[in-house]
Amino acid sequence: MIDMQNQSDERQIDIDEVGVSGLRYPIIVLDQAAERQSTVASIKMSVSLSHHFKGTHMSRFLEVLNDHRGEVTMNTLPTILQTLKTRLEAETARIEVDFPYFLERAAPASGAKGLMDYECWFHGESNHQKEDFVLGVQVPVTSLCPCSKAISDYGAHNQRGYITIEVRSALDTDHRPQLIWIEELVGVAESSASAPVYPLLKRDDERYVTMQAYDNPVFVEDMVRNVAAKLKADNRVIWFRVHAVNHESIHNHGAFAEIKWARPMKQTTGQTT
Repeated sequence: MIDMQNQSDERQIDIDEVGVSGLRYPIIVLDQAAERQSTVASIKMSVSLSHHFKGTHMSRFLEVLNDHRGEVTMNTLPTILQTLKTRLEAETARIEVDFPYFLERAAPASGAKGLMDYECWFHGESNHQKEDFVLGVQVPVTSLCPCSKAISDYGAHNQRGYITIEVRSALDTDHRPQLIWIEELVGVAESSASAPVYPLLKRDDERYVTMQAYDNPVFVEDMVRNVAAKLKADNRVIWFRVHAVNHESIHNHGAFAEIKWARPMKQTTGQTT
C-alpha cells in the first residue's frame, strides 16, 4: 500500500509539532505508600516534522504508548521520548501527561479518612539540545488574611486557594531525573498555607482546622515564598515554578503570586533549564 505520509512535500516548511492530543489512557504512576497507583490520564504526544515529509504516522504514537503503559513516570519518560524520535524519525519529541492522583487523608482530630484528589502532570521534551522533564501538582489549601485578622475586633476572612508547583530535578548517575514524590510536593504546599484542605471533616475537625488557620495567617505572597524556601533547600530541585492563587471570600476577584527559580548551573549537572 502507498505510504502517503512519506511522500515529499513541495512547500519546504518544517512543522514544530504534530501528533495526537486529548487521548484518555489508563496509566500507572509511582505511589509513595502503595508503590503504584492506577489512574486515567489525558495525553498529548508530538514530534517535529521535517519539510521533506508530507505527514507523520499517527498510529505509531499509540504503538509507543502501548509499549510503555505499565508505568508512566519521570523515570520512564526519557525512554518513551527516545522511542518516539526513533519510530517517527524525528529530531524532537514531546509528551504531556495530565492525571488525577489520589491520596487517603485522615482528618486532624477525628481521624476520619477520605480520598483527596490532586491534579498532576508529567511534561517531557527530547531534542538534540536537551532532555527536559517537569513534574507538576496543584494543591488546594486554606489561607487566612493577616491584614483582616490584624484590623478586626474578632474573626478574619479566609478562602480556599490553590498552590501549583512545577519542578525539574537533577539527574542521577544513570542520567535519569532524580525521583521527587508527588506526596512530597503536596506536603510542601500544605505546610506553606494557613491549613490543609481535607476530604472529610467532623465537627471536632472543623474546629481544629478553623483555629489552625487563624493561628497561621498568610498572604498569597507568603505562600509562594514559603514554598520557594523549602524547594531551594532541596538539592534534588534544580528549577521550580510556584504559583498561588486565593479565591477571595470578600472580593469579586482573586489574588495571586508566582516565583520562578533556577539553581545556579555550577551546582547542577545534566538538564538544561
